[in-house]
Amino acid sequence: MVWPLVPMSAAGPELAAMVAVQAATIARQAAGITALEATVAAQAEVIAAQAARIGELEARLATTSRTSSKPPSSDGYAKPTRSRREGSGRRPGKQPGAPGAHLARVGEPDEVVVHAPERCGACGADLAGAPVVGVEARQVFDLPPMRLVATEHRGERRRCACGQVTVGAFPGAVRAPAQYGPGVRALVAYLCCHQHLPYDRCAQLLADCLGAPVAAGSLAAMVAECAGGLDGVLATIREQLKAAPVVHVDETGARVAGRLHWVHSASTDELTLYTVHAKRGVAAMDAAGVLPGFAGVAVHDGWAPYWRYQAATHALCNAHHLRELEAVAETPGQGWAAGMAELLVDAKRAVQRAVDAGADGLEPAVAARLRQRYDRLLADGHRANPPQGPAPRRRGRAPRSKAANLLARLDARRDQVLRFVTDFRVPFDNNLAERDLRMVKLQQKISGCWRSAAGAEAFLAIRGYISTARKQRVGVLGALRRVVEGNPWVPAAVTSGAHRAGALVAHTGGP
Repeated sequence: MVWPLVPMSAAGPELAAMVAVQAATIARQAAGITALEATVAAQAEVIAAQAARIGELEARLATTSRTSSKPPSSDGYAKPTRSRREGSGRRPGKQPGAPGAHLARVGEPDEVVVHAPERCGACGADLAGAPVVGVEARQVFDLPPMRLVATEHRGERRRCACGQVTVGAFPGAVRAPAQYGPGVRALVAYLCCHQHLPYDRCAQLLADCLGAPVAAGSLAAMVAECAGGLDGVLATIREQLKAAPVVHVDETGARVAGRLHWVHSASTDELTLYTVHAKRGVAAMDAAGVLPGFAGVAVHDGWAPYWRYQAATHALCNAHHLRELEAVAETPGQGWAAGMAELLVDAKRAVQRAVDAGADGLEPAVAARLRQRYDRLLADGHRANPPQGPAPRRRGRAPRSKAANLLARLDARRDQVLRFVTDFRVPFDNNLAERDLRMVKLQQKISGCWRSAAGAEAFLAIRGYISTARKQRVGVLGALRRVVEGNPWVPAAVTSGAHRAGALVAHTGGP
């Protein structure tokens, strides 16, 4: 900029004015620069948050059932081929010395059909009177003709000599002029709640196989009636779970009457209880009635509301940890995660060896070495993931990484992670609860949802009863018939604990 020449007489005031203008311009420019720097800084934070979010979404897209809690069905056609199950070294098929299974003939068949030759195969002579010199027998096992058997109950009216007419009493279950009996009603509950047939398909099966034209609404009423006879049994199961030394708990989402609800499970090797609630947290768990006041070991996945039950001792599911560790180990610079996964598997093997040897605990030196490895791997993890501010996500701040979250949990909950090492009653994982909930997810996959809360509660009541009966090797169809007849099977008190130590391998063959 070229400044005009100013006479000396006027130079003083005009120069001061120019300096003032320049100072104001510089101040405005400095303020603009400061504002731009703030904008750039804010944009940098937004970009960092967006980059972290993009990375999180990309990692979510890349997850499979092996690296997360997603079900295997979500893997699609590109299913992982690796498995954590250890090979037995045996060839597929029947093993040498195993008894095998085959369809054996019976000594007294229900029906005998004789096939006699009419003429000689050589000369063509008539064999009608020829002596029988031998018989070759072959047996065919098939279904008999299936149809409903109608039993008519007649209440006689008899007049006494005194003139009074007395009517014979019908059985309590015979309440209508025409009705389906306990066998059909038990079969309906079996097909709908154990074999997961939708009501329409169940009606088709009954019509095709038995000639029984049952409406879908009648089937729903039969299921509800069966569930109504289980109140006492469910109360017994709940009390036995509360007294168990180890209980597995889990929850999963389900659609009920068009809204998201939550199915909660509590189970042991011998017992299963399902409940459904509109809430997922403490309110639903209190309503289920197992965890409040429970003083045993609660095995779960670490979801925050479970920690609210302070009377219980807690154990975390290491199948979840193995999946998370595998996902973190795929990230550069997170080698500690692979080491931690190897440590957990080594600890499981050490426990199994001790169980096989009849011990009730690890040798102190072995337990100490496992703890030292655990602490060293945590230290490696902290060096790979230095603190970066508070964990909660705030606007403009990138969330803490999955690696850092997992590391913090493994550090803060180390006693709960390694509970299976110090208490052999406690399993390595929570797979028992996941298996029990799998049938609920199968029902959802087939039918989509429950149309009403009453329908969901009825299904879950019967499903828990069926699961408990199967765990205790009680025939399902017979147990359901007893419910319909008003004399339900009630599980006996179990004193063996939630997990027998010898059954550890069966529950930890692989997540």
